[in-house]
Amino acid sequence: MSVICVEDPGDSRLVDYTGLTDVELRRRREPAEGLFMAEGEKVIRRALEAGYPMRSMLLSERWLETMAEVIEGTDVPVYVGSPEVVERVTGYQVHRGALASMGRKVLPAVGDLVAGARRVAVLEGVNDHTNVGAIFRGAAALGMDAVLLSPDCADPLYRRSVKVSMGAVFSVPYARLDPWPGGLDVLRGAGLTLLALTPGEGSVALNELPSADTDRCALMLGAEGPGLTAKALAAADRLVRIPMSHGVDSLNVGAAAAVAFYAVAFG
Repeated sequence: MSVICVEDPGDSRLVDYTGLTDVELRRRREPAEGLFMAEGEKVIRRALEAGYPMRSMLLSERWLETMAEVIEGTDVPVYVGSPEVVERVTGYQVHRGALASMGRKVLPAVGDLVAGARRVAVLEGVNDHTNVGAIFRGAAALGMDAVLLSPDCADPLYRRSVKVSMGAVFSVPYARLDPWPGGLDVLRGAGLTLLALTPGEGSVALNELPSADTDRCALMLGAEGPGLTAKALAAADRLVRIPMSHGVDSLNVGAAAAVAFYAVAFG
């Protein structure tokens, strides 16, 4: 354990934490450098429990006592500064008072992830971090075994995704599905029925699906607005929809995912 008081926002040892509000910079930098940010006591603890290695912590002074147990259990540097210093380093007011720079794990192979899985979520082009976080939270709560992401989906370990998911991104295994959509053949080969969620013509209501289609399945969801691409729809085994009322044609993708997860798991 090494608690280090910092007073200079430009201290080179704090480089992991600089510019956290620059989304484009962090989207490029964090995967390239093999790191991500965990914010808040609960999220930091969940990341550690899931086996992610900690690189360092940055705390405002009053959080030393709250994080004492975590600090005592690690040998990485723990940087402590005033709220003003922490804000100048990160670019925003860190309300939860605690940040940790965590190391990423190597993602599993898709084939290994889906072998024996009963229910999998597959995301295409979901590039909003809030939606990704919400989907992971729903997947964890509603019994999905894994989440697969097309190459252009947002990073589940980006700070906003982690925060919205309340750390659920650490408890649901995930991988990138590349090539897309050709990689979907791996899922079909593992015995999963590919169900594409779409309000389009020819889709079947989820509550009308035979149990054989939902016993082992992969639910495919597209981005907010455009939904699944024509290529993704063509690769599916069945087109399915959530029945709607009062003239509503669709739900936010996070809400739609939660409804669909419940339908295939408990419907």
